[in-house]
Amino acid sequence: MLTIGIAGAGLLGRLLAWRLSLAGHRVILCDKNPAHSQSAAAFTAAGMVSPLSELAVSERQIYDLGLRSMQLWPRWLEQLNARHLYSKNGSLVLAHAQDQAELAQFHNDLKRRLVQEPFDADTVSQAQIKALEPQLAHFQQGIFLPEESHLDNRQLLPLLCAAIVKLGGRLLWDCAIAFDNTVPTADSMARLQAHGISHPIDLWLDTRGVGAKQSRSSVRGVRGEVMAVHTPEITLRRPVRLMHPRYQLYIVPKADQHFVIGATQIESEDLSPISLQSTLELASALYTVHPAFGEARVVESPTNLRPSLPDNLPIAEKRGQYLFVNGLFRHGYLLAPAVCERIEHLLKKPLLPDQWRADFTSTGFTEADHDFHYI
Repeated sequence: MLTIGIAGAGLLGRLLAWRLSLAGHRVILCDKNPAHSQSAAAFTAAGMVSPLSELAVSERQIYDLGLRSMQLWPRWLEQLNARHLYSKNGSLVLAHAQDQAELAQFHNDLKRRLVQEPFDADTVSQAQIKALEPQLAHFQQGIFLPEESHLDNRQLLPLLCAAIVKLGGRLLWDCAIAFDNTVPTADSMARLQAHGISHPIDLWLDTRGVGAKQSRSSVRGVRGEVMAVHTPEITLRRPVRLMHPRYQLYIVPKADQHFVIGATQIESEDLSPISLQSTLELASALYTVHPAFGEARVVESPTNLRPSLPDNLPIAEKRGQYLFVNGLFRHGYLLAPAVCERIEHLLKKPLLPDQWRADFTSTGFTEADHDFHYI
């Protein structure tokens, strides 16, 4: 059994803390923010698990890892007694009549990326759209992705903290941990001692996302803006994506007829409020999906930074007692379970050297995996 310190209590940090606690390790999860904070990117996200939707605009490994996460989420939520937070009703991709070429291009991109591989993406008629989403029957054609899913991320995150504590883990809030290369700074160690942590940490996991930039110059934040709206006039059962020549809109249903609308993607680390341009683009596109959204109330419009590396792909890198895990970009809920499972597996290997890197280019677990490198 190891004593494992985890710096950063976003989705990845919480999932790893829970899984490693289940495996019998003594886990200490630290975060610079107070317990009630919702500043992590995981709170801003829509919580979609949509590997096919992302394949057209992402690397193949995002799709492969997403398929694995799609298998893991229901199992893990069962373990948390939270299966009700997971909805597997598929995704519906739509386009207005003048943008049907975008819809056709999306379908062609999927076929091109998955040559000779089966995948579920069904072209649906207006009548079939009406059966799936009665209030969207004015769309003439769409693509239905029946295997995709979404979850209630804002209810999940506090449940993970409760599960960690129940398993004997510790949560240290207002406890920023920084690293000087691969070693916690003296100030960080003083913070731990102030919380009564005096015994040595066998392994540090750095899951701080954009917060790791101070010690890892390759980390960058990518600005994303979303809107959360409420209207009693619209009911949707699944995420809906609207194809458009300039941008793609998604609408993700939440509890009590709330919806998350997103999202912009801007190469900036600006955390100021949502811009007028983004507000107009998101709101006007939403209105074209159904005019009843025109009377929706904007509940919030948060901005956040997606943790990204130069290639927008995830990586895990271990040097001695320091393990850096980062780069989930805009795919947090799509990738996190598969990445966590891989980390769990690697930490169980008794003969691994002190320095290695896994870049997740495969999803197998054999010694011959080409995504595993000694460094």
